Amino acid sequence: MGKALGKTIVLLILIVILIIGGLLWFDFLGVINMKGTFSPVYRLLGLAPQTSSAVTNVQQLNPNLDQDRIDKQRQALALQQQELDQRESAIVTAEQQNELLAQELADRERAQAEREKMFSNTVQRYDAKEVNVEQIAANLNGMPPANAVGILVAMDDQIVIDVLRKCDEIAARDGSYSLVAYWLSLMPAERAAEIQRKMINKPNSL
Repeated sequence: MGKALGKTIVLLILIVILIIGGLLWFDFLGVINMKGTFSPVYRLLGLAPQTSSAVTNVQQLNPNLDQDRIDKQRQALALQQQELDQRESAIVTAEQQNELLAQELADRERAQAEREKMFSNTVQRYDAKEVNVEQIAANLNGMPPANAVGILVAMDDQIVIDVLRKCDEIAARDGSYSLVAYWLSLMPAERAAEIQRKMINKPNSL
């Protein structure tokens, strides 16, 4: 009976020691706060328990790491935005250059169209004049020489030159005799001389 009681007392003492040791360990780690109770024991053992400030520093470490990650993500986003802005600027510049090139090509096309139109109008006027001159020459060839000369004298010098040249051309084409020399002989001498001088200086007006 005495031995059983002794064992019980020893077990109780061990349990108390384990409880106290556990409390000391948790307090040392900062899990619980019993520093005021166990401070004499710490001083006796020469230990420095985990303080609340140290726990706070550990707790503050994670937020700092999160903030660093956030800052790095923001920097990456800023760089990406800067790259996108540069690409957009390059695209805008290329579009402006393309618009200028398109405008230049459009201007060239309009200028070319105007030149072609002017050339076409010139050819049409030339063709119309050529037809009219040939018709006048044919009419004069069918008239008596005196009547033909009367009509020629009333015309401008350039028209007279064109008609006379056309008469020579028709005569050469048809193998007939040209009346140009005879018509000139019937004209006033000064007018005939002026027409012949202009014909020499300007071989072809059409």
